[in-house]
Amino acid sequence: MITEKNKSNEAVTVAKELNTLLADYHLYYQKLRNFHWNVKGQNFFDLHNKFEEMYNDSKIKIDEIAERILTLRFHPVSNLSDYLENSSLRESASNLRDDQMMTALIKDNELLLLQMRKTIDLANNVKDEGTVDLLSSYIAQLEKNTWMLEAWSSNQPS
Repeated sequence: MITEKNKSNEAVTVAKELNTLLADYHLYYQKLRNFHWNVKGQNFFDLHNKFEEMYNDSKIKIDEIAERILTLRFHPVSNLSDYLENSSLRESASNLRDDQMMTALIKDNELLLLQMRKTIDLANNVKDEGTVDLLSSYIAQLEKNTWMLEAWSSNQPS
């Protein structure tokens, strides 16, 4: 376990990447809220509920990631300006069609997966099994969710 006494450059790097993931999840969460509030059309009921399910899950992950950073004896970023600066995700407009919303979420899922894998690689290097375990479960869930979003998107007219 990483403690104040044995913080290495590698451990600092893991915490930095976890903070990037935290920023990513904050933008993802807000995008899901945006889509939940603004989805329209024939898919409203299904997507309104799906987006709520997804943002509730993201809210839990945000807390778990921040607590993991604290467990490693580092500080989680907690300002909106820091999230916007550090995230690889970008905000979305509020007036997207449902298919555009799905495309944006699929892209964001891919970026989240990249960040998780990068963080896992670094955590493995410093034998940070707690971070590896946490993110491994996130990856499996997000991969499945991405598959479902892609399946929904494939039924849409071109």
